[in-house]
Amino acid sequence: MPEDIGGSERMVADWETGLKQKAQRYEAMAERVQGMSVTETSRDGHVRLTIGSNGILTDLQIAEPARERRMAEVSAEIMRTLQKAQSRIPELLQQAMAETIGTQDQTANTLFQEAKKNFPAPPAEERPQAPVHREMSFGIEDERAAPPTPPRHAQQPPVPPQPPQRRPRRDTEEDDDFGGQSFLR
Repeated sequence: MPEDIGGSERMVADWETGLKQKAQRYEAMAERVQGMSVTETSRDGHVRLTIGSNGILTDLQIAEPARERRMAEVSAEIMRTLQKAQSRIPELLQQAMAETIGTQDQTANTLFQEAKKNFPAPPAEERPQAPVHREMSFGIEDERAAPPTPPRHAQQPPVPPQPPQRRPRRDTEEDDDFGGQSFLR
């Protein structure tokens, strides 16, 4: 029996040592994750921001040229850049886990899955639409000018061009209502 007690004591001591080592690895991971930050710059370079490992904004810089844009565009660019930065957190977390506690740990995998859920990949970036050019004319239009072309997105059947209509020529005597007399009398 003494051998069984000695074996049990060694088993408990090994278990205790393993727990201490695991706790140290988790502490190392927590320190590493806590010290992480992500800095991201917008595609136009006007927005630069930094977030902590918890996804919270810690720094925001907006370049002077951004003042030339509409505020709605600037705020949308900030949000896109923030989402892009936050989507990098799961990758950084996974890297910290691999370097400290390993990727086989169930708790680590649960943390990673939770981070992916909280910080998903940003939506695909939309390609900027070509601006719609609209011409305005305040002068007399040439009768020979072609009718304006509807925008591409209008789904109307093509209309054949109409020949220009000419005004009938009026006689100069009928051109006024003054009976040939001056109105300046």
